[in-house]
Amino acid sequence: MGHFETSRDDSLNRGGGIIPGSDGRPAFTLRRRRPVPIPILIAVPHAGRDYPLPLMRRLRHPDTAPMRLEDRLVDLVADEVARETGAALLVAHAPRAMIDLNRSPEDVDWEMVEGRAASLRPGLAAGRRARSGLGLVPRRLPGLGELWNAQLPRRELTQRIESVHQVYHTALASTLEAMRDRWGSALLVDLHSMPPLGPKSGDDAAVDFVIGDRFGASCESRLVMAGFDHFDAVGAASAHNRPYAGGYVLDRHGAPGRGINAIQLEICRATYLDADMREPGAEMPDVVRIVTGLVRRLADELAGTSGGLAEAAE
Repeated sequence: MGHFETSRDDSLNRGGGIIPGSDGRPAFTLRRRRPVPIPILIAVPHAGRDYPLPLMRRLRHPDTAPMRLEDRLVDLVADEVARETGAALLVAHAPRAMIDLNRSPEDVDWEMVEGRAASLRPGLAAGRRARSGLGLVPRRLPGLGELWNAQLPRRELTQRIESVHQVYHTALASTLEAMRDRWGSALLVDLHSMPPLGPKSGDDAAVDFVIGDRFGASCESRLVMAGFDHFDAVGAASAHNRPYAGGYVLDRHGAPGRGINAIQLEICRATYLDADMREPGAEMPDVVRIVTGLVRRLADELAGTSGGLAEAAE
């Protein structure tokens, strides 16, 4: 489905999918160096902020709901890290309010879709995330309640899945497989941001980084342990799978047995945004430095465990 490619210096930028209701703007951009210097893909599924007017008109709280759903500006961190390390970069532009790329296409709250009869058909029961209000299309948020002023037409849901969700995950899968085929191993860093988990001082200070690996199912333990070793070395507080273990992206793409590893990395928004958590903060360069070091450490670990990765690059 619709895509464009542009070449700048040694990079290849490919836009894919289409944001429904826009003038044909791409749902995501994939940027890779030629050749790719390390077998790591950084993906950012929740920072999209290209809101077409028809979508905004349907929101009950257009001034507050979109930003609360975003992993606010974490794509800026990802962009700098990718430039520093040479990692490939996949950034969604379609907003989470339109479709959540970290949810299964079956995880729909059918009560918010026109034609309630559809919910009576086998296999269309709402999934756990959808029941909580944060399914494939978010329905409600704490403190705001219902997000939409009308039901979603079934044809529009289908369009969002086909022109955004399917194309994004196809691009993600093919990029990882190409890396694995060339290098013998590949790693997805699915990048997210989280609200502060609690006070940053005291005996029970909240962490700033969380690595999720679906409790060991999506990534080799050596890579995960290397990540925590890096955080310890730079004095960054981190946690494993609590409270974020990863979601649909890791379930779908993480396959250590086939040489494709995947982790979810959550970054506390207070570490890189201003006090209002709306714009980049003064400490964003520090976070970029920490995550850049993490990606480099993980690339080194891949080189040491994938059986000739360094030779495959030559």
